[in-house]
Amino acid sequence: MKSRLNAYAPIILGLTRIMAGLLFLAHGTQKMFQFPATDWSPEFLSQFWWAGVIETVTGCLIAVGFQTRPAAFLASGTMAAAYWIAHAPDDFFPVNNNGDAAILFCFFFLYLVFAGPGKLSLDGARG
Repeated sequence: MKSRLNAYAPIILGLTRIMAGLLFLAHGTQKMFQFPATDWSPEFLSQFWWAGVIETVTGCLIAVGFQTRPAAFLASGTMAAAYWIAHAPDDFFPVNNNGDAAILFCFFFLYLVFAGPGKLSLDGARG
């Protein structure tokens, strides 16, 4: 059974990368273009605005699997900074400070730096 499951690991990694990239992209487009709709918009060139730029660009790159490792490295660092700057000061516990997503994104993207994009990626298609 283990060998059968292992055979699908690169495909599942690719699908998980795509979903994480699309979810990350949504965080960026909400900041940059107010889509999905939101009442909040970051001030132009503010720290949150730059986070939106990074989320939008790296979310696209990660979703399609192009330059995945450098994009994931930048996205991981951005989420580490987001956690410590925007979430941790509110409360020690991530479940109370709404930092769960930042932590999960940070560590999943860090994993991609080392694991690569998996299947279904432009990086894989390029060799």
